[in-house]
Amino acid sequence: MRMYLSLSFCCMLALVSCACANVKETAPVDSLEADVSDVTWPFFAFCAETHDARKRTLPQQAAMLKELGYAGYGHLWLDNVEARAKTLTLAERRLFQVYVNVDLSKPQPVDAKRIAQVLGVLKPHKTQLALLFVGAKPSDTKFDDAVVKLVRRLADMARPYDVTVVLYPHSDFWLETVGDAVRIAAKVDRRGEVGVMFNLCHWMKADANRDLRAVLKEAKPWLMAVSISGSDKPEQIRAGKGNWIQPLGGGTYDIREFLDILREIKYKGPVGLQCWGIGGDARMHLAESMAAWKLAIEKKK
Repeated sequence: MRMYLSLSFCCMLALVSCACANVKETAPVDSLEADVSDVTWPFFAFCAETHDARKRTLPQQAAMLKELGYAGYGHLWLDNVEARAKTLTLAERRLFQVYVNVDLSKPQPVDAKRIAQVLGVLKPHKTQLALLFVGAKPSDTKFDDAVVKLVRRLADMARPYDVTVVLYPHSDFWLETVGDAVRIAAKVDRRGEVGVMFNLCHWMKADANRDLRAVLKEAKPWLMAVSISGSDKPEQIRAGKGNWIQPLGGGTYDIREFLDILREIKYKGPVGLQCWGIGGDARMHLAESMAAWKLAIEKKK
């Protein structure tokens, strides 16, 4: 099994190298940092379109984000990346992240050719490729060596385009906890090019008995992105009795506790609003979350 994975990764890495040579750059975008001076961190949203009852088009989504004051958006998967980048550019918003599945059960775990195709349009946005790892038992370290080689190669591809790579912990996935992400990031050893993401909802589910402050301090040297949402308290989530993704301000968990720790560790990166599974009109819950965000920030000014 180990030999098979090694050969498969080698084939995939060769494809990466060939594909990377054919990527074309695009012209820079001006004013992508507009309208974020009223918050401590650039605040973007993601996954809001997945359950939007209005089924908005990409241009409509970009216009809505600008109207509500979000700094930009995160895009799910590798389809329609060019269209997403274009509509956000026209709205003077940033494409903060593109989420990419890495399936460790497949001979070619990631679509490296497609990644190479989109790097040029991501350059003006300084986008992060956020990697989610599936296809293996959570936290199984026997995949570490192969993953480290893959992540380094993707970082090599991304470097000329000012695109970085972040490791996205997701409950029940191979890279499940922030500790898993820190372990891989340390082995990759490309600080500034490869980092980790902290997701509040997945920490609540997957990091039982791990102190929030300790987790964030451990991640600090590699921390390049975080995500938040309204939520009930961690003990409720882990007991299966709470709602882990709500509009910001909803639930029994006080998000200011989390923001206080971010200030304490002097975190300076973007903050994403996790919207997965929130139904109804996306504009309504995005507006609710923006109001809660501004209130949480203003209380500390």
